[in-house]
Amino acid sequence: MYSSRSYCGEVKKTDSGKNVLLTGWVETKRDLGGIIFIEMRDISGLLQIVFDSSTSPQNLETAEKLKSEYVIIVTGKVRERSKETINPNLPTGDIEIEAETVKILNTSVPPPFPIDTRDTLNEETRLKYRFLDLRREYMKDAIVKRHILMQSSRKFLSENRFLEIETPMLNKSTPEGARDFLVPSRINKGEFYALPQSPQLFKQILMISGYDRYFQIVKCFRDEDLRNDRQPEFTQIDLELSFVTPDMVMEIIEGLLHVIVKDVSGRDIQTPFPRMTYDEVMSKYGTDAPDTRFGLEIVDCTDVFKNSEFNVFSNALQSGGVIKGVCVPDDGRISRKIIDDYSEHVKIYGAKGFPMFKFNNGNIEGGISKFITQQEKQGIINKFSLKDPSILFFAVDRQKVVNDTLSKMRIKIARDLQMIDDNKLNFLWVTDFPLLEYDDEEKRFQAKHHPFTSPVPEHIGMLDGLRPEDVDKVKAYAYDVVLNGSEIGGGSIRINNTELQSKMFSVLGISEEEAKIKFSFLLDALKYGAPPHGGIALGLDRVLMILLNRNSIRDVIAFPKTQKGQCLMSDAPSPVSDKQLRELSIKVVER
Repeated sequence: MYSSRSYCGEVKKTDSGKNVLLTGWVETKRDLGGIIFIEMRDISGLLQIVFDSSTSPQNLETAEKLKSEYVIIVTGKVRERSKETINPNLPTGDIEIEAETVKILNTSVPPPFPIDTRDTLNEETRLKYRFLDLRREYMKDAIVKRHILMQSSRKFLSENRFLEIETPMLNKSTPEGARDFLVPSRINKGEFYALPQSPQLFKQILMISGYDRYFQIVKCFRDEDLRNDRQPEFTQIDLELSFVTPDMVMEIIEGLLHVIVKDVSGRDIQTPFPRMTYDEVMSKYGTDAPDTRFGLEIVDCTDVFKNSEFNVFSNALQSGGVIKGVCVPDDGRISRKIIDDYSEHVKIYGAKGFPMFKFNNGNIEGGISKFITQQEKQGIINKFSLKDPSILFFAVDRQKVVNDTLSKMRIKIARDLQMIDDNKLNFLWVTDFPLLEYDDEEKRFQAKHHPFTSPVPEHIGMLDGLRPEDVDKVKAYAYDVVLNGSEIGGGSIRINNTELQSKMFSVLGISEEEAKIKFSFLLDALKYGAPPHGGIALGLDRVLMILLNRNSIRDVIAFPKTQKGQCLMSDAPSPVSDKQLRELSIKVVER
């Protein structure tokens, strides 16, 4: 019955005079008395259907019964619209279908919101009625583009000798920086699988097995607190390669992202991407995932104020703190109230205030300027190369608080002053990450990326007797790719011998016994001729969110979870029966 059907959005002016069969949903209906116009929708788009009493009174009778979201099948003839009725906003706006037959396949109750609405809808309502939300053009575009992104990735990687290989969803729990989702085993009482945070260990095993170029578009799971760019289950474009250097991995990813951007958005991006070291981006932007679409770079002013008599500055420096600032062009848009609001806003980052002063006509004035010596003023003028009227904001505290404050405030200020071009795509490689970081609360070293990242060879000896204050000196063969201030992928060259991997576990406080329990299969495999290898994983959801300029990855995922990890449509997670719990030897304990 439907084998020869046409798609609404694919009928063209060149089809005029042809008979077509269409299936889909009623989008809108206009009854002009004797003539009824229906906008019919399917996955490809919209098409106007005309029911005319003068040619088919029986069809008009059926058309009168049609309501929004009824499912119908229509046959009719394609005809051009008269010049005055052409809809230039619709791809099919220059044609319409003169209906010959119409049949109602299914009815619909009134939807909780109009499918064709352009208004902002309550997200809770959208997620509860996701099956309707997915009918909207806004979501359809994202889902179709997601398909294009995945197919483009598969094509590019296959053409570059990669093999798509699936890795297990059920494996043992291993520490990778976030909580695991655990799955109880019915057969092996009291034991649990873990859903993968990444396919990291298995893709390394594949390299040892001789499959030198692997990829997978894979679901990963992390039981962590959620935000707009995180979900408990997310999708990665995961790669691993043997006999590679960081430069070779970066070249592959640049080629892949060039194809993805072109196919999804029609834009060309320039390669190779700029590169900055971790130390450089932290110095200039206060974060390892900087947005480089605008200026407002951070400048370290600690040396200028090293002898300051201003208590706020001197107290911070005596406590081992730093003073850094950003220079904002002053075109009169930053009022006294906005400055006061900024001083309150920075408190959420741990800062106690946001001291400032203005530079105008060669003079530093206002704010804290009366506490600054002439020598310090000249030092600031030189440090920032001040020429035009501007406002200088400072953060004064421990290094982490200062970096957090200024990295977030430069974004907020740029947004407030409309300095960010949302159509711009700024890619950046961040390289030379520290191998480790030190957790002051737990008093131990942690992996900056993960425990399988290789240190650069000349720094391996520094792992012996490493002191917390020297942790940043040990660099890793690690690299992140950043887009518009979001890390969209992270990778590294891996450790490929048992001795170094064991040493890494030891530095991280993982005992030899614990390492054998959790990683024995990797440690054993590394003994059997493991090649040099490395890889990277791109966050598919995050990449698409940025390319489509969406505010949340929930808007590029068909069935996402809320920030509480719930599916409002299916009501997951939900309780299970006592019988199911008994089969798994599990008891729920109320806390």
